[in-house]
Amino acid sequence: MAFLLVCMCSLLLMFLISYVLQLFGDARRRLPPGPTPLPLIGNLLDIASDLPHRSLSRLAGRHGPLMAVRLGTVVAVVASSPSTAREPLLPLLRDAVLGLLHRVSEMSAASGGGAPVQVGHAAFAAMMDMQWRAMFSAGLDRGASRVLQDAARDIMEAAGSPNLSDFYPALAAVDLQGLRRRFAGRVGTVYHLVDEQIERRMRRRREAAGDGEARSDDDLLEVLLDMSEHGKDDGKVAIDKDLIRTFLTDIFLATVDTIASTLEWAMAELLQDRETMRKLQEELKNVLGSRTHAEYADMDRLPYLRAVIKETLRLHPVVPIVPNVAEEMVEIHGHVVPRGSTILVNLWAVHRDAEAWPEPNRFLPERFMLRQHGQEAAGRALGTATTEFELIPFSAGRRVCLGLPLATRMLHAMLGSLLHRFEWTLPLEVEENGVDMSENLGFTMTMATPLQAIAKSI
Repeated sequence: MAFLLVCMCSLLLMFLISYVLQLFGDARRRLPPGPTPLPLIGNLLDIASDLPHRSLSRLAGRHGPLMAVRLGTVVAVVASSPSTAREPLLPLLRDAVLGLLHRVSEMSAASGGGAPVQVGHAAFAAMMDMQWRAMFSAGLDRGASRVLQDAARDIMEAAGSPNLSDFYPALAAVDLQGLRRRFAGRVGTVYHLVDEQIERRMRRRREAAGDGEARSDDDLLEVLLDMSEHGKDDGKVAIDKDLIRTFLTDIFLATVDTIASTLEWAMAELLQDRETMRKLQEELKNVLGSRTHAEYADMDRLPYLRAVIKETLRLHPVVPIVPNVAEEMVEIHGHVVPRGSTILVNLWAVHRDAEAWPEPNRFLPERFMLRQHGQEAAGRALGTATTEFELIPFSAGRRVCLGLPLATRMLHAMLGSLLHRFEWTLPLEVEENGVDMSENLGFTMTMATPLQAIAKSI
């Protein structure tokens, strides 16, 4: 008993010594200010009181737009304003531009009926089928669609769940929460369906080659298989089947959920702001006329639609907190960020910074419209074309979302078509109680309560 007591006291003393040394070490390294961490758990309790982006935003209100927090044993520096987000992201943007110029130089040298609709669910299913056709030139049957939808949502939820190994890297090999097993199992489900398509296509290509027939498929899988064959023929590093499967799965998962959730947020905002919806539908009517759907080619003539989507992405960034790792010691606003530290750019807070955005919590697409004197009101392009970093829903630099071109095209076309083709209203119960705008955070930020609305053909 005495031995156990001695051991417990020794452990407690070690924790206290470690805690004191930690505080002195942080002071010597000139870390940004932040909440005082507790022994062992750091500031996890400060963050666990709400969704992470909201908790960090409140802490930033007390400690400043650049602050240091301890997540268990991991030091994280959180940027919550345009100016602080600029410094860690601008070098990444510069690297991306230089990398692009280098690559281009090399290439140049080488030469219904009134029942409520679950808006997010419908958008998710439509995006899933569209993306599957783009990859494989084949639609999804109902059974496969249901399996894929369940797997994709579970993957996104598992990917965004708090993981102990993120806060205590020494536990990474243990997988105490089972998140890695859950993630691997659901990804395996998607891999199986993708593998079926790859095997079917490779078999068809072999048969066509044996019969001397020309191949008729024109999709992403065909491009990747052609690249794989040409790589072998040219003696270059070939794209193998595993790489093709992984690439197609990543593209599929990243595209489907992000576009569907953003579309749902946009509709939720518009259904609560009838005047904004009326103005947008009037613009669509004037431009599209009797056509049934919008196309990306129409976007230059639909400035208010572009403004609505920008404002939606400002208030509801797909991924509210973007993590980066400091590959070397850097200095931000006079504070030192140690090498190996996690840098969390809180896009949710950046996009609601009152100094950059008047009435930051209000849905106001007009802020992106041209003013009388030809100046935009606080709006910029979607992050990659701005150096101000007030609006970066897709991050910036090398970490910029690879789905940006597809996402912007699909969001404009899908939202424009929905509003031009249908008249939308809320169910009576939702109208009386209000739309639940609370958030559910997985890998992407979705609505905690799926949006339901009534669509009537115009």
